[in-house]
Amino acid sequence: MTSSPRYDLPDVDAFTRPYWDAAGEGRLLIRRCRDCGRAHHYPREFCPSCWSEDVAWEEASGRAELYTWSVVHRNDLPPFGARVPYVAAVVDLAEGPRMMTEVVDCPQDALRIGMPLRVAFRAGDEGPATPVFRPA
Repeated sequence: MTSSPRYDLPDVDAFTRPYWDAAGEGRLLIRRCRDCGRAHHYPREFCPSCWSEDVAWEEASGRAELYTWSVVHRNDLPPFGARVPYVAAVVDLAEGPRMMTEVVDCPQDALRIGMPLRVAFRAGDEGPATPVFRPA
């Protein structure tokens, strides 16, 4: 018997392993350029602002503001179907970058642009923990 494919599990490789290991410890990492000083997310091996390859991992504060969101009522990909409805969101991290995520533990009618959020981590049953956000 084969199991259904999972669409929520990241491809962990040598480059992203520090990010996922930190998530498993309850820490959110971002990348910061040592040349121009700008932070970015998703993790890349170069700075998307100045193209420098002199970038390093940095622990983020975990603070964010809600930029936008959408309530997902239907998703047929495993395991998302079991989670509907859920709030897919984009947040502005305190350090500057925007991040795609999910808002949890918040009534949908309480969501507001600019609302303060705090990172939390959804434990992975078959993979690494995933950063999500809840009201601060």
